Amino acid sequence: MKRPKKRYERRKKENYTNIEEWIPKTKLGKEVIEGKITSIEQIFEEGRKIMEPEIVDFMLPDIEHELILIGGSPGKGGGKRRTPARRTARMHKSGRRFNTTCLVVAGNKDGYVGIGIDRAPEFQNAIRKALKKAKINIMPVKRGCGSWECGCGENHSIPFEVRGKEGSSIAVLKPAPKGLGLCVSDSVKKLMILAGIKDMWIKSSGKTRTRTNYIKAVFNALKKLNTIKTD
Repeated sequence: MKRPKKRYERRKKENYTNIEEWIPKTKLGKEVIEGKITSIEQIFEEGRKIMEPEIVDFMLPDIEHELILIGGSPGKGGGKRRTPARRTARMHKSGRRFNTTCLVVAGNKDGYVGIGIDRAPEFQNAIRKALKKAKINIMPVKRGCGSWECGCGENHSIPFEVRGKEGSSIAVLKPAPKGLGLCVSDSVKKLMILAGIKDMWIKSSGKTRTRTNYIKAVFNALKKLNTIKTD
């Protein structure tokens, strides 16, 4: 008998924006609707900032998203069971008020990826808000074959070693030869798959158990790839 998927696994495939009902509010959004901007590459070449998530939905209709397991609950016999949301509480005169925080990664599996983190009292609203931020923060990822063991020239890895930092979490991304796969943790693997990277080594240090900072450190490392010009 096939095991049913968990509730959050079904929800993560939903799209929370409706292009048909979209009324652009920014100059960039109006130019996209009018056809003056024909590709998302043109937006980044002109150095313009995306302020509406619908722009990304319009330019990248095949974009997908995944939830990073940043929360936890006590498991049976000790330990911690990872959950896709982190729940916090604060005291008020009327009692406790709970907030749910979610971290979402969005990408098209072909060179574009973004991350977003946000919170809301309800789980579904937290996902919706985090997904919008992930689409607004989307960026191109420079890919290549920088491994001395390979040299095939294809875009299966990254062109050179790069380092990213967030808080006390440090991530060093290293190019790997073709066919090796992603030698990274499960949470980072979701980010790499949506970015379109198939082979990667990673070396991490610091407090990597804080997954929000760890994912941000990896994302900052990918962002540094765009700051270095290559032939």
